[in-house]
Amino acid sequence: MTKIVRKLRPTDYWRIGEHESWFSDMSAKGLHLHKVGIHFAHFKKGDPKRMEYRIEVTQTKEMPYEQSNMYEVNGWDYVASYQYFHVFSSPEENDALELHTDPMEQSYTLDQLNKQLILSFIPTAFAVLLIIGTLAAMWFLNDTPVLGLVEGQLTQQMAFSIIYLYLAYYSTRAMLSIQALRRRLKEGKAINHHAPWEKHLRRNTAFSIVLAITILIGSTLPLIQIFKSETLTLPADDSKLPIVRLGDIEGNSLLVQDEHYIEGIDYSNFYTFNWSLFAPMQYVTYENGVIENQTWLDKSGTYSPTIYTELYHLTLKPLAKPLNSDLIKRHSFGVDRELFVEIKHPNLDKLIIHDAGEMKQLIASKGKAVMYIRYSGNVEVNVIIENAAQKINLLSEE
Repeated sequence: MTKIVRKLRPTDYWRIGEHESWFSDMSAKGLHLHKVGIHFAHFKKGDPKRMEYRIEVTQTKEMPYEQSNMYEVNGWDYVASYQYFHVFSSPEENDALELHTDPMEQSYTLDQLNKQLILSFIPTAFAVLLIIGTLAAMWFLNDTPVLGLVEGQLTQQMAFSIIYLYLAYYSTRAMLSIQALRRRLKEGKAINHHAPWEKHLRRNTAFSIVLAITILIGSTLPLIQIFKSETLTLPADDSKLPIVRLGDIEGNSLLVQDEHYIEGIDYSNFYTFNWSLFAPMQYVTYENGVIENQTWLDKSGTYSPTIYTELYHLTLKPLAKPLNSDLIKRHSFGVDRELFVEIKHPNLDKLIIHDAGEMKQLIASKGKAVMYIRYSGNVEVNVIIENAAQKINLLSEE
């Protein structure tokens, strides 16, 4: 049984001379062309024998029988086709007559392909504009690009956009390269059937590896995020979660959780764990409590404090600073952002607070850890700061 060997094509399909040269060099090593695919060529393993290869471009994907028969009479045997490109071979010692002796005449064989590539360029250009517009909207309209990146929405979108942009780039290069080849042929410059291909093989291999990795990332990230994401009820007692608990702030043993269950989860006291490439540990928590024998400072009713937290453990420390800014933008609630004041803290890299009486917000970060807290209650902001500093310092040491 003949062994089939698959090899990555060394260059772009429109580089005719380099493909012809590569096929010939492979035959000298005992690998004789059998089939041509999008990215790989299939070779039959046999005895080393130097073969000459020529690629003919036709107006249809099917090679006309009369034309193929004429080439066979002239010593060229049909081997394989890929779309509009058809490969013929002949033993080097036969010194077969060239398929085209007039470069200008050969240029006309590329006319139909050139028109098709131009027509395909129009939707490609439209798709590129759409992709650029979508990315720009996701990055800048919400004004929180780093937050989108950290939470994972932008990461997968960027991965797929890179793939689409590469395909658009590839399509555009094909159109321009075929046009350049036509011009050279019309100027009487024949195709170099033994053009060097090694340089483009290295480049094409690198591009293929990067593209494969990008496709893998783009397709697996959403699945990983779904698999790792979970929402659970916060336990009433203290837990090992790296978050500030309402009981830590209130310091009152009479505090009880105000429960509201939906499908087995208390959505008045819950936490959600999320994962992303740039923040493999993310928590969103909400806790609602009641102290029956205590009232709000304005005597408006039974005291029921709440705390909402967002916690991010980042992959890259430089993301912490812009993430702080994006968290301010997300949680300003129409309030003047200048009311978020940065203060110094000996155990934190950055601390930003907004104290509006009963409602207090803070953003604290150290190392790769960033925490946002929104608290509604009677406790002073300094108590919240110290609890946040304690938790975030433990997390930053991991």
